Amino acid sequence: MQYSLRFRRLVVERTVGIFSMNVLKVFSLFAVLSVALFTLCPVSTAVAQSGDEEVIDEIVAVVGEYIVLRSEVDGIVLRFLQQQQMDYSEELWLTALNQLIDQRVLSIHAKRDTNIVVSDDQVEQALDQRIGQITAQMGGVSQLEQIYGKSTLEIRSDLREDLRDQLLADQFQGTKINSIKTTPSEIREWFMQFPTDSLPTIPEVVRLSHIVRYPTLSDEAKDYARSLVTSIRDSVLAGTFTLEEAATAFSQDEGSKNNGGRYEGSRLRELVPEFAAVASRANIGELSQVFESPYGFHVLRVNERRGDVVDFNHVLIQIDENEADPTEAIEMLSVVRDSILNQEMPFELMARRHSEEEVSNKLGGRVLNYSTGERDLPLQALNFTWRATINSIDIGEISEPAEVELLDGKKAYHIIHLQRRVPEHKVDIETDYERIEGLALQDKQNRVLSEWLQELRQDVYIEMRGKAQEISLAVNGKSIMN
Repeated sequence: MQYSLRFRRLVVERTVGIFSMNVLKVFSLFAVLSVALFTLCPVSTAVAQSGDEEVIDEIVAVVGEYIVLRSEVDGIVLRFLQQQQMDYSEELWLTALNQLIDQRVLSIHAKRDTNIVVSDDQVEQALDQRIGQITAQMGGVSQLEQIYGKSTLEIRSDLREDLRDQLLADQFQGTKINSIKTTPSEIREWFMQFPTDSLPTIPEVVRLSHIVRYPTLSDEAKDYARSLVTSIRDSVLAGTFTLEEAATAFSQDEGSKNNGGRYEGSRLRELVPEFAAVASRANIGELSQVFESPYGFHVLRVNERRGDVVDFNHVLIQIDENEADPTEAIEMLSVVRDSILNQEMPFELMARRHSEEEVSNKLGGRVLNYSTGERDLPLQALNFTWRATINSIDIGEISEPAEVELLDGKKAYHIIHLQRRVPEHKVDIETDYERIEGLALQDKQNRVLSEWLQELRQDVYIEMRGKAQEISLAVNGKSIMN
């Protein structure tokens, strides 16, 4: 029964991309930001109050020269509860604590290894990405700064070295993970340990590639969007309202409108080329001319520029896709399909040449489960526009051009090459070898990493305190320290 439950969990996690508690890496970069932002005061100043006053925060573990705060553990547990819809337990809290301890242990060993190097540019790029993600989730920079109680620049400064430590830890762990392999005999032996009558059911999956073309936006829709942004620009110049007020009232960029259209600390290379070109040359403090990007029409004001990092406000008006003309997209896809069928042009080559979807274009048209990296996609997880086209063709066939809602929500047209379709079935070593291979490797990685981390802990001073010591005693009957 224990084997059966473990296998079911692994299969479900691998199929639908569920967050896995067994993989240490999931705690790394996200933890640096999310746990710090979970507290309403900076981690560096969080303290445990004495006497009868309520404890705001406390040190729950000491790992070498590092400390682990209770708020850090609480932040990770909160994330678990939100993502997994799990009930709180002290075992879960202790698991999160041990993952943080393992991070610190890895960081300490990574610093000792002279072959592990993290550049300043890597740190800044990772910091930009993570702060951008959390800023968007919180509804803007002002909300982030209000919750944290500091400016974005101060937040970046607080988190920079922690993030560097996490990147070092990830790189150090990666050297171990990359050395772990499985052989075919190990894979079959691993699979055979699970009783046949308790194997889980795999939902119907498909494997496919596609070529995407976007419909042509009408001149009328473009003219309307351009004229609206022009009117907004004129009103700001006339002093009718500020750019911030205009962004809040009119901008269709949901990631910045509630913050007056402001983005801080954006690197030019992370912006689309059309936007980066204007942001790189606009005079500081002045409104730009109206310009177009793949997202629509903009007007922006650069507030500050430091090398390739810019702070700006902008207003975006999107072009109404409902007025788009699909004729050219459909005709182009029909020509591409004819070349593949009648001129024996490789689908992968034609996808790289003609598909307008950036992600799948680089993969030769292959569509992946981006949570797991697998090519087999649960059919019911795809929306009805995908399923309708898939159900119209047999394995090996290429569909006629059809409308689709892409994974990013954009409307487009595509042709699909259906390469594999496996009905719902009990997991089987023959039909699901790739999946089982991945599961077996994941299980082996978890086991080897767990043993390796226990060895690494022996060379690091670890002390449990406060709530950690209480829970550890309650759960394990003893305090965990060395």
